[in-house]
Amino acid sequence: MNKKPKYWNTAKKYLSSKDKVMSSLINKYKSPSEAVLTSRKDIFFSLCKSIIGQQISVVAANSVFLKFKKKCKNKINAKVISKLSSFQIKSCGLSRQKVRGIKSLAKQTLNKSFNPKLIPKMSDEEAVIYLSQLRQIGRWSAEMILLFTYNRSNIWPTQDIGLLRGISKNYKKKYLPPESYVKLLNKRFTPYCSVATWYLWRSIDPEPIQY
Repeated sequence: MNKKPKYWNTAKKYLSSKDKVMSSLINKYKSPSEAVLTSRKDIFFSLCKSIIGQQISVVAANSVFLKFKKKCKNKINAKVISKLSSFQIKSCGLSRQKVRGIKSLAKQTLNKSFNPKLIPKMSDEEAVIYLSQLRQIGRWSAEMILLFTYNRSNIWPTQDIGLLRGISKNYKKKYLPPESYVKLLNKRFTPYCSVATWYLWRSIDPEPIQY
């Protein structure tokens, strides 16, 4: 894991000045060893983890991922996965669709039809569209990659249940919060929506989220 993003402290000051609720959250989750958004800087690893974790609980996803990691002999990369059979991957507890997604990712990485080196040059929306072309990767997964792997500063994942629950809880809105209100907060928190998202997540789950 790397250190917190360079924009983190600036973002906290900015958000605190813009919104009383966010200021309160930022103060609440302050500690000597403050947990922040960190990154593995390993997009292949993160994409595999994203595919594995889809539509199952965090506990189940962690269990499956540990089996998958063991099957890869702790080396989660395209070459290793290309040598595993679909049956070997499926035996970790993965559905047929997820196995296809992971095998397809390995193939596209090796033949360079998927080139993650292009992503840093893309805008957030361009990157979401590019990542969404991968099998089993939709908008939400793409946004998580931009947030956690690339530490983009202004990701506002409006399909994320945790974010919507955080807004409802802290801003005293019904669940689901009105789309117009979610857009209002998006505008208020730009260009640091990623940091706002992080603190809203913390408000409903004190355990720091990693991806």
